[in-house]
Amino acid sequence: MSGRTIVVGDIHGCYDELVALLERLALDKDDRVISVGDLIVKGEKNREVLDLFIKDGRFSAVLGNHDRAILRYWRGEGNALKDTQEKARAELEANQPRYFAYLQQLPLSIDLGSHLVVHAGLRPGIKLSGQTVEDLTELRTLGGDRTSREGVPWYDLYDEDKIVLFGHWPAPVPRRGPHAIGLDTGCVYGFQLTAYVIETGEFLSVEARRAYEEPKRRVA
Repeated sequence: MSGRTIVVGDIHGCYDELVALLERLALDKDDRVISVGDLIVKGEKNREVLDLFIKDGRFSAVLGNHDRAILRYWRGEGNALKDTQEKARAELEANQPRYFAYLQQLPLSIDLGSHLVVHAGLRPGIKLSGQTVEDLTELRTLGGDRTSREGVPWYDLYDEDKIVLFGHWPAPVPRRGPHAIGLDTGCVYGFQLTAYVIETGEFLSVEARRAYEEPKRRVA
C-alpha cells in the first residue's frame, strides 16, 4: 500500500489540535493514521474525535485505558468513573450506541510489521498473546504496581524485534527505549500533540491551544 503510516499520541478529546496536526502533515488520501489510544476523556471535543475516526477509513486506533473505562461502564461491569471520564460519558450519551459500537471493536494492539502499536506497554520476555489487558492499557513500570511512575520503565528493558509505539505516559518529548517510542507528549495538559511517520522516522508536533486539565503529577 502506498502512502504514509502516521501514528499519533494520546488525543484525549483535543480535536482542534488533531486537525492542526493533520494539516501540518498534509494528510493524503493514501495515508493511514493510527492512534495509540485514549481518544477521549479530559479534552473538550470527544464527539468530534470519535466521529472523525468512525467516518474516515484511513483512521484506526487501539483501546486506551480511558476509552476502556467508559466502555466497561456502558457494558455494566460495575466500574466507577472518574470525574473526567463521567464528563466525557455524558457528552457522548446522546449518541451512545454509535460510540459504544466503535469503542467495543477497538483492538488492544495493531501489528504494522516492523512496528507494534499498543496503548501503554508490554512486559519484557512475554509474548503478545500472554500480555494482560491491564498491562496493554495501564503498564508503566515493572514493579508490583503497573501504574506506578516510580521504578524501572518497561520500555527500558523491552528488546524484542518489533518497535513498540505507545502512549499513556506523558512526557515533554517522546520517551525512548531500545525498541520502543512513547508518543504521548501531554497535549491535554497544555504541551504538544505528536505524530510519528514510520516510513521516514520523522516526528511532527503541534502545540496545544491550552491546558484542558492540570496534571496530577509533573509531566516528565
